[in-house]
Amino acid sequence: MAFSSSRGGVPPTPTLPTGVQIASFDTYLEAQRAVDLLSDKEFEVQHTTIVGTDLRMVERITGRLSYPRVALAGAMSGAWFGLFVGLLFGLLSEGSTLVMLLPALVIGAAFGILFALVSYAFTGGKRDFTSSSQVVAGRYGLLCEQSRVGEAMRLLGEAGIRTRVGTDPASPAPAVPPAAGHYGAQRAPQPGPVGAPPAEAPPQPPARSFTPLEDEHGNPRYGQRRPAAPQDGEERTS
Repeated sequence: MAFSSSRGGVPPTPTLPTGVQIASFDTYLEAQRAVDLLSDKEFEVQHTTIVGTDLRMVERITGRLSYPRVALAGAMSGAWFGLFVGLLFGLLSEGSTLVMLLPALVIGAAFGILFALVSYAFTGGKRDFTSSSQVVAGRYGLLCEQSRVGEAMRLLGEAGIRTRVGTDPASPAPAVPPAAGHYGAQRAPQPGPVGAPPAEAPPQPPARSFTPLEDEHGNPRYGQRRPAAPQDGEERTS
């Protein structure tokens, strides 16, 4: 829902709602109860809007499909259609209405079973269950026009409903700085006695360059040490 130039009107095209959010609820029933309370207090509820955020499409599985269940559902729907046709012909004919209803019920149920079984057979078993779909929101916010915010908050507060201007369930929580002593937090320097020179930071050990591990003879622990090059006048030994 959204506000428009006319009170209580809905715009012909999808439009984002306007107004100030005065309350936030976990369920739709709580938001509905808040609007009902405003209506009971003779507040012009056409100035309010219920907005759901964090929408999810939920498909709840209601059962398993089988040929007997499909046939039963088809018989019921066909019987209702046959009842309507039989009642119509019974009112237009000169004979008894009950005489027309019974054949219409039987014929309608038979055609309903036939159509349901044929339709289920064409699915090839790709959807052997029944379900019901709903669009569910994570939070429900109650918006109100700027000129009526104070009155609406006062009425909700009298009814015991917590209100707060500008609360938005979709906005992220503010960042909280780490407390003292928390992991990763830096401790503030402690002030020293008056007149004492500032304490110097402890010297940091020099960074060690990477050197291969060597044994007590100076030979590296990995690979094989290359032989020394022959000096001038010395013969190379194989």
